[in-house]
Amino acid sequence: MSRVWDVPVDDSTRVRDVRVAAEAASECAGLGPHRTATAALVATELATNLVRHADGGYVVINLVERAPAADGRLSVQLVALDHGPGIPDVAAAMRDGYTTAASLGAGLGTCRRIANDFDLHSASGRGTVAVARIDHEPPAGRHRTPPRGLRAGGVNVPLGRAEYSGDAWSRVCAGDRLTLLLADGLGHGPKAAEASGTAVDALHEVADRPPAEILRHLGRALRRTRGAAVAVAQLDIGSCRLHFAGIGNVGARLRSDGTWKAMLSQPGIVGAQAPASVSVQRQPWRDDSLLVLHSDGLPGRWTPPDDTVLLGCDPSVVAAVVLRDAGSAARPVRDDTCVAVLAGGGAGGASRHGSEG
Repeated sequence: MSRVWDVPVDDSTRVRDVRVAAEAASECAGLGPHRTATAALVATELATNLVRHADGGYVVINLVERAPAADGRLSVQLVALDHGPGIPDVAAAMRDGYTTAASLGAGLGTCRRIANDFDLHSASGRGTVAVARIDHEPPAGRHRTPPRGLRAGGVNVPLGRAEYSGDAWSRVCAGDRLTLLLADGLGHGPKAAEASGTAVDALHEVADRPPAEILRHLGRALRRTRGAAVAVAQLDIGSCRLHFAGIGNVGARLRSDGTWKAMLSQPGIVGAQAPASVSVQRQPWRDDSLLVLHSDGLPGRWTPPDDTVLLGCDPSVVAAVVLRDAGSAARPVRDDTCVAVLAGGGAGGASRHGSEG
């Protein structure tokens, strides 16, 4: 199930809460003492920055699968979001040794070095999003080569800062097929989380099959649950074609050649009221393509980003910016909300500081 730690950071007393949450997430992920301490240090720095430079924000901690995820181990993903003034000099802030007042002296540069993946996007007047992921083992070296090619990432936020989110996302590689799934369990709470978690588990069993067959398999697996809305996007790497199928209220938008296009799901509930036949949409996939899947916690009229710097960031950063910009402190999310992003491997699709996929 999708365990989430969603911690508001509106004053310095909440920095400790973020650190404790990071330690709890590390325990759930099975991280050792050293990597747990790393997660706690990164969490403290991110939370301190929110207080000192953004007049507050929040930190979301998810447990995420890592590619190729063959060993089934989870990593701790920390996402700091704010609507603050932005960072005037990102390059300076990312230098090793650059630190903020009243912090532990780590600085964002050090966070980037000790995390397995780190990326940040900041825009003047709109705020900053920073994403760090902590694996079981430390990064291989300081001067890692950023990965190229296909990358996937996401962020998952529960309604009302609940312990579990009814949404879940996953991506699985099987041969020349990369499949991205987003599931929205019916309702909220643990029962909804059970449904979406069952969908993720079932995907791993049939990721080598096409989307329509995957959805039919999920329909059988979810019968013992309350059901879920599910979207399946599968990229055939050999033919560079994206195949999409969805049942229920899960949104999808594809950006290619600078243009955004909606991809539509069919009415129904996987595991309960699925349609007799599944419609599959097919689109070419280019190096600059980017796909966004989202649950209905995101407002239906959200504005897709066209910031070229953002579109070159880690997909989890893109997902977090989409989520942040669709709401505000005065207009919080109205449901469990999950956003997952698949990015191509062209010049506009390579992360500067690391990637999950």
